[in-house]
Amino acid sequence: MATDPEIRQELIATVRRFVERDVIPVASDLEHADEYPEAIIATMRDLGLFGVTIPEEYDGLGLDLLTYCGVIEELSAGWMTLSGVLNTHVMCANLLKANGTEEQKQALLPRLAAGEIRGALSLSEPDAGSDTSAITCKAVRDGDEYVINGTKTWVTNGQRAGLVALAARTVEGITCFMVEKEPGADRFGGISVSRNIAKLGYKGIETVEMAYDGHRVPADAVLGGDAGLGHGQHFILSALEVGRINIAARAVGVGRAAFEAAIRYAQQRHTFGKPIAQHQAIQGKLADMGTQLEAARLLTHNAAERKDRGERCDVEAGMAKLFASEAAFEIATEAMRIHGGVGYTTELPIERYFRDAPLMIIGEGTNEIQRLVIARGLLQRYAIDE
Repeated sequence: MATDPEIRQELIATVRRFVERDVIPVASDLEHADEYPEAIIATMRDLGLFGVTIPEEYDGLGLDLLTYCGVIEELSAGWMTLSGVLNTHVMCANLLKANGTEEQKQALLPRLAAGEIRGALSLSEPDAGSDTSAITCKAVRDGDEYVINGTKTWVTNGQRAGLVALAARTVEGITCFMVEKEPGADRFGGISVSRNIAKLGYKGIETVEMAYDGHRVPADAVLGGDAGLGHGQHFILSALEVGRINIAARAVGVGRAAFEAAIRYAQQRHTFGKPIAQHQAIQGKLADMGTQLEAARLLTHNAAERKDRGERCDVEAGMAKLFASEAAFEIATEAMRIHGGVGYTTELPIERYFRDAPLMIIGEGTNEIQRLVIARGLLQRYAIDE
């Protein structure tokens, strides 16, 4: 069901005010210190953002994906890291919403909606990134439990999460487990956070490697119950459609922040007796940046609206993620060039946009993979009968 446009705009405006008041003034300092933004996350919880797409019957806001994209754009325009905290949580919640048993939904969704526990997605492995079929993490049935062994990497929210959607191989195939853990603990049962992965950008959020060494979970932790055994890959790949739309919305937010900074600076900075915005070379850059930004937003909204209508959107999500991420990187680069030397310093957030933008090119499947997904989808749609 589509969200009332007035409600959508009201929430987005509320998030924009929150970002302007509480995020932008401190984002660069927190990012450079690689410090987790506890106070900001607490306010996001109070605003109900952790339950934005969770149905009202499970104590969430029950809003549509288009609204969520607007929220993500605002958060990312302030500090892209905040959208990462929310994205993996929402993907975990969406997995439950779409595929969980009613008992699983009743037990977990209200806690996720309240931000009492935060969700994480644990799919990638050191030797299995985009190739999800190469997963080696195993879950072996032992009576009323499963014993899990393996290593996962690139787990956003991994340490602070209280619920991890884990892909592991069972005799039936790849299965998704909803694994509860102690938030913030380096070790819980057979789970250990073995290392925090240092990154070029996307700082202030934990990206960790998690090891499962004989960790036991109850059999009812299988997403979807016994009927979900062997269907985890399908569940997770479907959830990644939302993940890719999220990445596109993040890219729009970063691109918007970089563009707005550039167009303001171009009107303030004078050379040869006039603002650089009056130089034709700069005007050409601004025109291209503004066009790329608007096209990226429209592609993102189109994919979100298709998903909200229940239509297949793997191609559209891939297109949005591909175009928006490349656009954000180009816009951030041009913003730095327009700012000149000052854009290369840490005095302004331009260098942060430049370091954050490449994540969207890589995250939720590299753009090289996106091109394959898009091409295969298009070939199916335009198949010629022989």
